[in-house]
Amino acid sequence: MSVLIAGSGSMHKFNYIYSLDDLKNVEKNGRKVFSCFSCGGGSSMGYKLAGYEVIGNLEIDPEMNEIYVENNHPKHNFLMDIRDFATTDLPEELFDLDILDGSPPCSTFSMCGAREAGWGKEKKFREGQKKQTLDDLFFEFIKVAERLQPKVIVAENVKGLIAGKARGYVREIIKHLDDAGYTCQIFLLNAALMGVPQKRERVFFIAQRKDMGFPKLTLKYEEEPILYGEFADEDYIPLNKGTAHYKRWQQRSSKDNALGDTVKDREYGKVSCFSQRYIKLEGVASTQTESCRHTRFDVPGLTSDKDVITIQTFPQDYNFLKSDVVYVCGMSVPPVMMAHIASDIYDQWFKSGVE
Repeated sequence: MSVLIAGSGSMHKFNYIYSLDDLKNVEKNGRKVFSCFSCGGGSSMGYKLAGYEVIGNLEIDPEMNEIYVENNHPKHNFLMDIRDFATTDLPEELFDLDILDGSPPCSTFSMCGAREAGWGKEKKFREGQKKQTLDDLFFEFIKVAERLQPKVIVAENVKGLIAGKARGYVREIIKHLDDAGYTCQIFLLNAALMGVPQKRERVFFIAQRKDMGFPKLTLKYEEEPILYGEFADEDYIPLNKGTAHYKRWQQRSSKDNALGDTVKDREYGKVSCFSQRYIKLEGVASTQTESCRHTRFDVPGLTSDKDVITIQTFPQDYNFLKSDVVYVCGMSVPPVMMAHIASDIYDQWFKSGVE
């Protein structure tokens, strides 16, 4: 099992600040994508930035699906469990896909939390969802791929999937893809080197159908990291002066990178999101999670919704309806990150005319 790791370096291929209207001006490449586990639409926005047509989505969470529909207007929308989707009647168009996209829920493989202790156990992310055994969902995704037989499969997951005992799980994924008729490559990529203003390492499984005859895919990104000071919002969320969060922020020193590093005086006790990272004007934001905003180092406050949207490279005018912007963005693939990958897949595979 080989994992290709990107290097470091220069200019930006995609703008990280853009609007939904800007997508209308992107030249279309004629290729079709269907997105599973679509969440609020991060990966779909990325494919659109790269010129693809995203013809539909599958999502189990009604709130996330409503956001997806509001912003993406999919031709084929499925609000259901992927297990049900694998056996339901489907339109013929889904059996002629260029890319089947999916980011199976991955929290049980994160480097944070219980990891192995959570494997094989049922979990639900939010009220209203049914419980699922999260580590089974990747294999359910492969069952869908085996049925639809897209030319290419793209699946995103956390870095922890290729660490420790989880590597055995990865070998099972590769075997299942092989049995389904696909040859898989695995890439570990850092969004900070792909024109995304955050340090976010993710694993991508990219598989081609064995009869396609495509050469090996090469993914290497060396874009100049984007510093927070280039776009920091003046309208931050102020910290309440009476909280432990504010008092700990007052004790920060230049070497501190997270609230947990500021430990000179413990009398204020534990604060929520204790692992919360500082965000510095002269640095690149750390990973945007689904549960915490970054604490600003320069002023006593938290990042605004606008900051979160920019850090995650969603369109500036994306309609999150009544949902928490932090949750939706943190659960999503950064669109610009996916745009790079989708663009390279087109240039190296689809554009070559090997089909």
